[in-house]
Amino acid sequence: MAILGLGYAGFGSDALDDWRQFGTGLVGLQAIERGNSLLAFRMDDRKQRIVIDRAQGEGTRFFGWEVADAAALDALAARLERAGVGVTAEPQALADARRVRSLISFHDPAGNRLEAFHGAEIDDTPFKPGRSISGFRTGPQGLGHAVLTVEHLEPVMAFYVDVLGFGLSDYIEKPFRAYFFHVNPRHHSLALIETGTNGMHHLMMELFSLDDVGQAYDIAMKEDRVNVTLGRHTNDLMTSFYAKSPSAFMVECGWGGREIDPASWTPFEMHDGPSLWGHERVWLSPEDRAIAREMRMRAAAEGKRAPVQVMEGNFKLMSGTCPWWDGVRNN
Repeated sequence: MAILGLGYAGFGSDALDDWRQFGTGLVGLQAIERGNSLLAFRMDDRKQRIVIDRAQGEGTRFFGWEVADAAALDALAARLERAGVGVTAEPQALADARRVRSLISFHDPAGNRLEAFHGAEIDDTPFKPGRSISGFRTGPQGLGHAVLTVEHLEPVMAFYVDVLGFGLSDYIEKPFRAYFFHVNPRHHSLALIETGTNGMHHLMMELFSLDDVGQAYDIAMKEDRVNVTLGRHTNDLMTSFYAKSPSAFMVECGWGGREIDPASWTPFEMHDGPSLWGHERVWLSPEDRAIAREMRMRAAAEGKRAPVQVMEGNFKLMSGTCPWWDGVRNN
């Protein structure tokens, strides 16, 4: 697969002060000042992962998709041009601003600006989180995932799958249409929700510790920023909540995301809704909220469960004390 992961994302906003406080104080990012009109955030050893640009209008956004090297970038550009997609080889000045070696730009059918790049710059100083957290799960899986709203799902999905080579992970049709796509072992690096309008829904960043998420949730509750309550997804098994960002989209803070094997994965339709429990979505209509709530209640009644996804050193096994649970585990 030519695209390795979501390398960076950028958004237009003049609320730099609000973004600085939100990014550092709630999410735990490290703020990097880049003059009067640009604010960048680090979340690992890279020089920047997220950019907030005052010079661009509110609602402007771009997404940087990473490839392995210059040859892979040239091959992707040629593939896009064969598909009739306009490609711009961006000047070195923009590559320097993005903190990468080289990049191209193009647009998806919904009008989102996409950039493909190689050679992300590594900072020579350690990542310093804005609040006390264990860190973010990035590396080969990229910065996290982006979820876009689209007017019509099919043409946008065809572009990402047929032209860019994304793989379909799974999808839901109720209480809304949402399709999830992978480019690496992260369950999804992109998702599309059909809402009738093109826009930005949320950006997800995954933390190493569940306590990091819980403490962010406390901060979001105090600041009245919770837009989707704490819950657990059915597909990527992420425990998370969604906070209102200073712009017109949400940021999902999550833990315990599922890994898949892209080579052997078979996509399927999920019938249990988007969440096993929680995740009350205040942005849904009352009718759709009722449908989502009924789906969660049905999942609970049917005993839907999934093991938590943990890394070595981030868990401690307890002895079983319940014969029923021991039987479930042994079977």
